[in-house]
Amino acid sequence: MYILIVLCVALAAVFLLQESKGKYVPAVILKGLASLCFVILGVLGSPGTTIAGRIVCGLVLGCVADVLLNLRMVFKEKGQLIFLVGILVFLSGHILYLAAVLPLAKNWLVCVIAGVVLTALLMVWIFKRITAKMAFKIFGVFYIGAIMILNCVAVSNLITAPSAFTGVFAAGAVLFLVSDIVLILNTFGSEFRQSLRVTNISLYYIGQILIALSLQLLVK
Repeated sequence: MYILIVLCVALAAVFLLQESKGKYVPAVILKGLASLCFVILGVLGSPGTTIAGRIVCGLVLGCVADVLLNLRMVFKEKGQLIFLVGILVFLSGHILYLAAVLPLAKNWLVCVIAGVVLTALLMVWIFKRITAKMAFKIFGVFYIGAIMILNCVAVSNLITAPSAFTGVFAAGAVLFLVSDIVLILNTFGSEFRQSLRVTNISLYYIGQILIALSLQLLVK
């Protein structure tokens, strides 16, 4: 398990280095391998329950989406389409994460309402800081909405039923959300910054690793 975590971090670091040099083909391969590490981590730690199965599927979709998002740099003529497909795959993964933890929620309706309200406030704040086509904005609303609701449910589960699983999963979900916010601001903001790219990728992989590790703490 520890070897997989170290390997994931190392591959992600080399990926960032290759991407910063404009070597997009090796960057895609390295990113895919880094993401494969958290998928394997999740599979090895899965207790085989329905909840675990959904989380593992979410990890797999995250891995696929990771490759797609960077393929847009390889096939630039279809970059926007590939990016949107990647976001759609990520959205599917978030929905699976949500489907996994929603049955554990005691006040799921309150969580959903809170997620919708927080999404609206966050997107108003984000739209003031980015320039993007309407299609990207629409995708962004649904995407951030799904992960915000996921976060509300995950945090609620931690509060109402504190455990090692709910704690680690909630931490991973929060880092995932922050990572996506950084990604959006850096991709569609006025200026791309490599420091924000490093922040985005670091938070993302830590978040996915935590979600994968949470499966080891899930009681059958």
